[in-house]
Amino acid sequence: MQTKLHQWAKAEPGRRFDDVFNLVYDPAFLTVAWRRVRGNKGARTAGIDGVTPRSVGIGAARLLGKLREDLKARRFVPQRVREKTIPKAGGKVRALGIPTTADRIVQAALKLVLEPIFEADFKPCSYGFRPRRRAQDAIAEIHYLGTPIRNYEWVFEGDIEACFDRIDHAALMDRVRQRIGDRRVLALVKAFLKAGVLSEEGLSRETITGTPQGGILSPLLANIALSCLDEHFTRKWVALGPEWTRAKRRRAGEPVMRLIRYADDFVVMVAGTRDAADALFDEVAAVLTPMGLRLSVEKTRVCHIDEGFDFLGWHIQRRQWRSRTNRTAVYTYPSKKALASVKGKVRRLTRRARHRTLADLLGRLNPVLRGWCTYFRHGVSKRTFSYVDHFAFWRVVGWLRKRHLGLNMHSLVRRWLPSWELRDGGITMFRPRAYVVVRYRYRGAAIPTPWASPTPGIPLLLA
Repeated sequence: MQTKLHQWAKAEPGRRFDDVFNLVYDPAFLTVAWRRVRGNKGARTAGIDGVTPRSVGIGAARLLGKLREDLKARRFVPQRVREKTIPKAGGKVRALGIPTTADRIVQAALKLVLEPIFEADFKPCSYGFRPRRRAQDAIAEIHYLGTPIRNYEWVFEGDIEACFDRIDHAALMDRVRQRIGDRRVLALVKAFLKAGVLSEEGLSRETITGTPQGGILSPLLANIALSCLDEHFTRKWVALGPEWTRAKRRRAGEPVMRLIRYADDFVVMVAGTRDAADALFDEVAAVLTPMGLRLSVEKTRVCHIDEGFDFLGWHIQRRQWRSRTNRTAVYTYPSKKALASVKGKVRRLTRRARHRTLADLLGRLNPVLRGWCTYFRHGVSKRTFSYVDHFAFWRVVGWLRKRHLGLNMHSLVRRWLPSWELRDGGITMFRPRAYVVVRYRYRGAAIPTPWASPTPGIPLLLA
């Protein structure tokens, strides 16, 4: 059904879907939605009802049956989301909204219906919270555009101020209505937007703008809202004409721009002058204003690619090519902020009283190191991996020395470090220095959706 919805939306760009509410309460859609909610990383957290998805167990069939009846009879009303604040860099906090288990299931079912339709309209320059797309694709495109052959030298780093909290509901619903004509679905989406928040102090407040960050539906709604930015730069690109016309205009001094967006983080690569890049502040602000959004004056800036900039945890900079004379190349490194983040996690995990045994410590530490290295394995990361390996290894050794104050170093090595490898209880410490670094393949605009027509000989993978 998702494949059909996507193909219909792709074939008819102006089509509005008038009868899709029955899919939201379809038993198959609700079952898939429940599996995704229960298998999600946030399944151990509860909303204002105090029920976690992991604790439902054998009552799931009864819960899904009641949800189906309530949705079919139009009795379902979303509850307020539980607000949870988490610290950010610089002393600020980010507010997350945690819906109830029932609300999460309905949001997941709603996303299963809406996502294939809107994916037909989303532009290739958007990479965040979309199926089969990832942050590495955005970094690969920046690397591709910044190479000396293409020479997109100026970078406009955009930062949207409190994006998830300030999206205008009326403007967002107008964009949803461009594709959805079913009033029952529109009413359900609006009900989730207006559900309200229960703060950590126990105070209730209405949600006049924004979509709660942390909800299953929120990333899709944010992409629908921010697609206005994608469409604006796509229109500018199409207006330049075919490749030979664009090349001619570039030689004449006309700027050429490409947008790369990951959720609410974006950069605009500019082949032209700094003045053209500086002028983007007012242009982007004018595009975002109807959606109730605005750029952060402090964090939005223009820089040259030779200066380098940070994006999605990476530091991207054009430098002298190490193995070639008088040639430059674009290098992507783990940023200093990302390195400080993983070091902070290692420090917290290796505090003296944090774990009872070395096996417990390694069981918590290994996923952190492996996940961080997997994300950064597609850049110039070998030296950084060696540094992280050295830092983490000696933090664990220091933890052992504090836990076993009566043992000298020779005894520690004999007991816990055979061949200078940390292991205990069948668990061996993950060593970042041994992790293989590989170049990520740039896929450009040729990234298929899960519901695209299958290539002959290749089976169709459903979401």
